[in-house]
Amino acid sequence: AAERKTLLVAGAAGGMAAVFATPVAAVLLAVELLLFEWKPRSFIPVACAAAVAGALRVPLLGTGPIFPVAHAALPLSTLVIALAIGLVAGFGSGLLTWLVYACEDLFRRLPIHWMWWPIIGGAVVGLGGLAYPRALGVGYDTIHDLLAGHLLGAALLGLMITKAVIWAVALGSGTSGGVLAPLLIVGGCLGAVEAHWANGDPGVWAAMSMDAMMGGTMRSPFTAVVFMLELTHDVNLFPSLFVACVAADAVTVLLMKRSILTEKVARRGHHVMREYSVSPLHRLRVADVMDKDVPTVPADLPVDTLFLRLAELDPVLARRHAWPIVDDAGRLVGLLTRSDLVRALEQVDVTGQSVLQIGSTALSVTYPDELLEEATQKMLERDVGRLPVVSREDPTQLVGYLGRTGVMAAWLHVARDDGAREAGWLTHRLRTIRGMLRRVPHGDSKPR
Repeated sequence: AAERKTLLVAGAAGGMAAVFATPVAAVLLAVELLLFEWKPRSFIPVACAAAVAGALRVPLLGTGPIFPVAHAALPLSTLVIALAIGLVAGFGSGLLTWLVYACEDLFRRLPIHWMWWPIIGGAVVGLGGLAYPRALGVGYDTIHDLLAGHLLGAALLGLMITKAVIWAVALGSGTSGGVLAPLLIVGGCLGAVEAHWANGDPGVWAAMSMDAMMGGTMRSPFTAVVFMLELTHDVNLFPSLFVACVAADAVTVLLMKRSILTEKVARRGHHVMREYSVSPLHRLRVADVMDKDVPTVPADLPVDTLFLRLAELDPVLARRHAWPIVDDAGRLVGLLTRSDLVRALEQVDVTGQSVLQIGSTALSVTYPDELLEEATQKMLERDVGRLPVVSREDPTQLVGYLGRTGVMAAWLHVARDDGAREAGWLTHRLRTIRGMLRRVPHGDSKPR
């Protein structure tokens, strides 16, 4: 199954690299939106497929970017403009995602068979094309004209709305449709309209808005930035593109629980994890969570004596579920569990038996420098709930004790810490925004 997924993604990345001449962006898109992992087992095949596709594209379709544009080095003030464009595009991304799934929900409520949905969607697309013919087709010529600054005027607002509506209706009706080109057109129109109102460079503003709309809607800022650089080969835009994409992504993180693509997967009942974090089992070692003060029982301790101590609620022994067994020299020789005691109770007479006789001497152990993942894997494979921790130099030297409770406690501690940090970050940002709004002048310049 894992190899099938890798090969499927490799084919998709190769197709994207061949069509758009963007092999690096294709690999990043595969990692951020298709693989949901960053591991050599999947990254290397996908990267090879994209590289081969990008190389074979040259003799078949020619060299160079498909939307070649060039702008002079941008002043530092452009970063402030990029931030504003990214924030607007972020809200536009949220609205666009809502529109797509609102159309999908609307079609599901129609009292007609689903086979009629594409006909309705096609009719809406046709009407939109009558109003704005540039809204039809893949739109590569429109994207190029937007980047070159050839499309101007307030009429772009109508093109942007029409393209967004017919795209959302087409996808909602169940027909097949792309994502990249429509997002570039809608974002480019938005940027060009903003440039028209603010007397900015329409080509630069359209490029930043395109990139921000793609990065915000798909929640993949790195892919969007590299994609636009490979489409245009305009390196001078890189700082502004990066600022715009990050700003749009920050807005959509607060507005949307998922991206436009992962929402579709979630609606089919699959959980998708988009945040790349390291599991506590990979970060912590056994020494970080083991119980160091381990009560032990002598190997020659009679079983009935142990029963008596447990019955009297010995504070050292009663609260544990297993006890390492040591000999007279303090060396680990076995492990006694409550299950062993239950089996001993089923016997007719345990008088005279020692704890070593009813305990287990075939031990599964772990070491202080071992990762929690490795120790947990031992527990699962051998169906045990606890492991004595011993020294690597001397496997009979007991240095600690690791149980399932300790593993879960470590996991819970890290999860709570991350949750508290995330909630604190969000609360801090909301308080900052509220404070800024209170300081906005109104009327006689007094704060609201």
